[in-house]
Amino acid sequence: MYHRKIPVGSLWEPEYHLELPEGKSLSGSFPRAQSSEEVKLRSALCQQSPTKVSCKGVGLLKLPKELGQGVKFLELSNNFIQNLSGSSMTGFEQLEYLDMCFNQLEAVSTTALAQLPQLRSLLLGSNHLDRNYLANGQAFRLLRNVEVLDLSANNLDSHMAGWYIHNLTRLRVLDLSRNKMTKLLAGIFQSTPWLRELHLSNNYIMEIEEGVFEALEELEVVNLALNSLHCISGFSLTQLRVLNLSHNALELFTSEEGAAAPYLLQVLDLSHNRLLYFPELPKVHYLTHLNLSNNLIASLLPGSHHPGEFVLHYKEMARFNRTLHTVSALTHMADLDLSNNRLQLFPFTFFHSLGSLHHLSMAMNCLQDVARESLTSSMEPSDHTPAPPEHAALSVHSLDLHGNAFRMLPPWFFSALPQLEMIDLGSNSLQPCESQGGNLGGTCTPFYNVPHLKHLSLYKNNITRLHPYAFNQTSLLSLDLSGNKDLFMPKEALGGLEFSLQKLSLRGNQMDNSKAELPCLGTLKVLDLSGNNLSFLPTGLFCSPLESLDVRNNQLLMLEKPALMSWSRSLKDVSITGNPFSCCSLAWLDMLQAAGVGVLDLDEALCIYQDESSNFSAKIASSPQWLCPHPNDTSSLALLVVMMSLFFLSCGACCLLKKGQKSPGFAGLQSNSVGVLPHHPKREEPAEARPADSVTKV
Repeated sequence: MYHRKIPVGSLWEPEYHLELPEGKSLSGSFPRAQSSEEVKLRSALCQQSPTKVSCKGVGLLKLPKELGQGVKFLELSNNFIQNLSGSSMTGFEQLEYLDMCFNQLEAVSTTALAQLPQLRSLLLGSNHLDRNYLANGQAFRLLRNVEVLDLSANNLDSHMAGWYIHNLTRLRVLDLSRNKMTKLLAGIFQSTPWLRELHLSNNYIMEIEEGVFEALEELEVVNLALNSLHCISGFSLTQLRVLNLSHNALELFTSEEGAAAPYLLQVLDLSHNRLLYFPELPKVHYLTHLNLSNNLIASLLPGSHHPGEFVLHYKEMARFNRTLHTVSALTHMADLDLSNNRLQLFPFTFFHSLGSLHHLSMAMNCLQDVARESLTSSMEPSDHTPAPPEHAALSVHSLDLHGNAFRMLPPWFFSALPQLEMIDLGSNSLQPCESQGGNLGGTCTPFYNVPHLKHLSLYKNNITRLHPYAFNQTSLLSLDLSGNKDLFMPKEALGGLEFSLQKLSLRGNQMDNSKAELPCLGTLKVLDLSGNNLSFLPTGLFCSPLESLDVRNNQLLMLEKPALMSWSRSLKDVSITGNPFSCCSLAWLDMLQAAGVGVLDLDEALCIYQDESSNFSAKIASSPQWLCPHPNDTSSLALLVVMMSLFFLSCGACCLLKKGQKSPGFAGLQSNSVGVLPHHPKREEPAEARPADSVTKV
């Protein structure tokens, strides 16, 4: 059975990865003709089972005959086979699946295909079937039982493609992607009425003639991405479930008016086009995923006039209805992507009828304010209008508004999103309010008392100060405050998150020790402090059960022992590069390694060695302890100097006493001693060496 996966929001598109045997290349000369012994040797590299054989990328020039007899599954991709002749297919009468993608195939004989009556799947992508296409297409008439056919990347134009599939009446899946088709001709699919999946992506299709899909009553999946279509009018494929029209040049998308049968469309991808408006969708359908990202949509408000930006003029514009009454039918919509457009207002009431909407993205637009529909059906800015009624609340769970121009959100915003759990407000200009101080002149956004919100991102909002209890009674699990340069965060700023916050990012804020005060966060597991100016870790962290810590690019000389002891059972990994650690104070690193903590960037981490004349760095992983003085070197060295001095003074005193007695035995010892200076009778001993009694007492 042939299976394909269709990911949410887009269509599955077949991908082929070229894997050639060692020493082989598609560029340059081809391998020389192989002898029978070489063919057997190549065949021995194939993986075999009673019914399946895989000879993928073994350098074959022709089919191995000895692999037949009962084989149903044969994979010959990534070889150098040029011809499929009758003699080569002997013994493969039971074959049901044949994969010959990425070969040099250019000729398929009638006698070869006549020997494959059981063939169900034929994959011939990335070959040269544009050559000899008339003879090859005639041979394809014998493929009466084929249900899956891959002719992608064969340099086929529209006529060649039509010739190949003519009379394949049982075809269910057809892949014509990555060819050179410029038009879908009427009648091209006339003889394939059972087609369910049609892949036409990455061609040059500019026109679809009327009636092309009329015979395809079973068609469910169509992929027309990466073509050159400008207009889709009279969309009438009621049985279609997945349609991908991304990466075209569409300016207009309208549906057929008065369609009798209900539309079954579930996934529609119109991203990367030139749409100026929300598309006019069928009134009755089951659409769940709609991707309108990377278009030119400037407004979602009813009655807005188009700015005359159509590149081409279409006769369908005369009946183009822009009242957006069709939006009320989107009752099953779960995922809507409007990112990378030109929207300036967040039209709250536009989404009221989308009762199943869970994921909404309006990132990378020009949004400045939240608009709601007033009693006069006009749209007004949020700071002059009351909150919408409770029945107008949205069902959105995840909202992406990053990369806009918001300066504030109205106080009722989160109340009107009672199911919101995740919101990305990065790259805006929002300032959090103080929970006890109210809305400071309408210039800040209240993020407190939002009990349902779990994940909040405020990265790159130019926040310079967090007020006390800014997130009080908002049980956040994750909070991203990264990219807010010189952020000042007093200890009370995160008050109220002590028993909920699990992930915190303060990355790239250039905060010093006085600006990064943290309370005791009893549930914090992941912390990112990279890109700051910290010389020691905030003491409030010592009670946190951290599992992952990132302190890269700070001013840390070491990681404090109390912190490491408190994290000894929880910490799993740390990142440390970019700190001026001392090479002679790495006991903290030993503690980490003894506790089994993974230092993710240990091989790149450096430490600094300092001596009297210069400083230089070395890799921490190389353990440069030999560069460092012995522990307690000052006191030990001083004691050693004193003891050595006393020893030599004692020896000198003894020598003087012996010399005064003129003992013959002493003279004999002196003459045999090693390294003793010769005696000079006229040289006086220094005054410091004379008090022998004091030395002897010692």
